[in-house]
Amino acid sequence: MGIPTLISTSTASDSSSIDITSGIDSTYDEYMFVFTDVNPVTDDMEFTFQVNAVGGSGYNETITSTYFRCLHDEADSQTGLAYGTADDQAQGTAFQAVADAIGNGADESCAGILHLFNPSSTTYVKHFYSRVQMYHLDDMSIERNAAGYINTTAAIDEISFKMTSGNFDGVIQMYGIS
Repeated sequence: MGIPTLISTSTASDSSSIDITSGIDSTYDEYMFVFTDVNPVTDDMEFTFQVNAVGGSGYNETITSTYFRCLHDEADSQTGLAYGTADDQAQGTAFQAVADAIGNGADESCAGILHLFNPSSTTYVKHFYSRVQMYHLDDMSIERNAAGYINTTAAIDEISFKMTSGNFDGVIQMYGIS
């Protein structure tokens, strides 16, 4: 991995979304989004992202993805590794989940990293992966992993993060990796 360079920091405070509409360009081949203390106002929400191609609107690019989790509950009575069929996409245009069932308590939130590769390419699709640690609403520590590609050869220059419903608090930092 190259050296990360901080490009921007966005803070959500009871916000419906964080939309990053500048800074994603051909300067870097990889962009890394680091999110910390992401906490939904509404209990049991998914934290998601979607992108726009240059000149696009609506955050509805086509995504193919996979989604799995590993978990361990506080009572030490449940552990597991499972594929998340409800949160993958097969040529879908929905916002892609990176964390789900996040509780809205003061001690419940998620933190993680999303990598987006070659968003300025006009030749290839755009690959991504995320790794998120979250505190589940049922008192579990869960790691969620999503990966896939955005099926467009158009350059990507905008990204949006939001909950499936309601507002959230949190910080998202965007880094370019050289």
